[in-house]
Amino acid sequence: MTEPTQHPILVLGGTGKTGSRVVDALRARGAAVRPASRSTAHHFDWSDDSTWGPALAGVSAVYLVPLDGVPTGPAFVRQAGAAGVERIVLLSARGVDTPGYFAADDPANQARLELEAAVRDSGAEWTILRPGWFAQNFSEGFFRDDIRSGELYLPAGTAPVSFVDTEDIAAVAVAALLDPGHAGRTYELSGPRAVTFDEALAEIAAATGHRARYIPVEPAAYTAALVDQGMSELDAAIWTSALNGILRGLEAKVSDGIPRALGRPGRDFTEFVRTAAPTGAWTA
Repeated sequence: MTEPTQHPILVLGGTGKTGSRVVDALRARGAAVRPASRSTAHHFDWSDDSTWGPALAGVSAVYLVPLDGVPTGPAFVRQAGAAGVERIVLLSARGVDTPGYFAADDPANQARLELEAAVRDSGAEWTILRPGWFAQNFSEGFFRDDIRSGELYLPAGTAPVSFVDTEDIAAVAVAALLDPGHAGRTYELSGPRAVTFDEALAEIAAATGHRARYIPVEPAAYTAALVDQGMSELDAAIWTSALNGILRGLEAKVSDGIPRALGRPGRDFTEFVRTAAPTGAWTA
């Protein structure tokens, strides 16, 4: 383990699911941190490259969280390399280079592949994180409102999913940002056990008393419903494409990235539920 750098570490998406946890974990290690997003003191906007230089000024490393559908990531990486950034840790996604994991014409996944290539060519030490689906989507994100309403509709079939805890993603990111031995590595991240949506909702019910049921739907119907709710056709298609890996059973795999990076298993879904239940995530 190395001593924390005194040059700040830029954390993009510093208020998001993984970014906020990376910020907290870096600070716990004594590192200087610069959280950056559209809502932080260090303003950062993927669509406004005038915000990139100030965010990068003087930083030693970057935790890079891209915005799906925004193609400016490679240009930012080139600017980071020119600014002298020494380490880049990229949050990518599991299955980016697996045929059939996403729709063939998914622009978000094409952008991920281009960004991974840019990071590898940046001249900086790099580590790429490819997590599966976040456990926190149940408590903080895409699934929560439907769970609260009592019915979770997804075009995801009935296959199990090895949901990864974002606390573990952050732990791997911080190790890659501060410690030796992670440069040039790609870590595929998952939880230690796969659960179906029915099993996940049953665990939430057991912990909270709040019961919701999972209702699988067809992808085309789901995309149309998202558009009816006001989402653009492109965003609806990207979101449906993102669920394709679950539908095809590809997210059941238990990956070894967390044990390889941290020397321990990832946090189990049951432990995630036990921790999230007292926050009122599903009962507020």
